[in-house]
Amino acid sequence: MSVTADDVRRIARLACLAEPTDRIDTLVGELNGILSWIEQLNEVDVEGVDAMTTPVKFPLPQREDVVTDGNCRDKVLANAPSSDEGFFVVPKSVE
Repeated sequence: MSVTADDVRRIARLACLAEPTDRIDTLVGELNGILSWIEQLNEVDVEGVDAMTTPVKFPLPQREDVVTDGNCRDKVLANAPSSDEGFFVVPKSVE
């Protein structure tokens, strides 16, 4: 499988991208290189080889979905331009 300059122009038009007229030949070469590499992968014999990872067999650990304040109020307020009694002080925006 390979792409032509017309294919690249058509893909650019379908994707609503500005037609890269000065880069068409470069893009054709790059895309054909990628397709060639994919074809090489199809030649690899994977018969009897188990998949190395899958999200189905090994679910990722998940933390408990609980809202916390992080217990770091003083560290957070240390970055505030102004604070009072543990709260940010902001300028009044509505009179």
